[in-house]
Amino acid sequence: MSFSMYSASIPAFRQILGSLLSILDKAEAYVEEKKLDPNALLQFRLFPDMLPFTRQIQIAADFAKGAGARLAGADVPAFEDTEKTIGELKVRIQRTLVFLESLPREAIEDSAQRAITTGSGEKTKHWVGQEYLVHYALPHFYFHATTAYDILRHNGLEIGKKDFIGSWKAE
Repeated sequence: MSFSMYSASIPAFRQILGSLLSILDKAEAYVEEKKLDPNALLQFRLFPDMLPFTRQIQIAADFAKGAGARLAGADVPAFEDTEKTIGELKVRIQRTLVFLESLPREAIEDSAQRAITTGSGEKTKHWVGQEYLVHYALPHFYFHATTAYDILRHNGLEIGKKDFIGSWKAE
């Protein structure tokens, strides 16, 4: 059985991004129900040296679209980091999902040995596709998605592992 670059990437990104959309729906309702200042949630950090909730969502989406683009040999679309509401974060995730759907499966399947470069200057890293996906893109994506989940959970949103994992469908 061979390793499917597509199956290891795009469905995983879609699954967790879909979960984040559902969690953000719950967060919107929670903020309204508890009459909370949404900015307190959007700017919350688990620790002072960590990024706030909004950046965690932005970076999770960026890793999904960046990895998808690089694996497909496509240009990485630039999304400005201007989201200031939960609704705007949902739009960012939706835009990311639309972009991921536009990528040709065949190009991603052929990416296991494709040369991939990330960063610039001193931060330039060179990868081979499968190593990039498994050892860099997926861990970063899951880290930021999990941190966003943890921030909401820490702030009292009643969500659990099933909310984070969401629904999975075989490709």
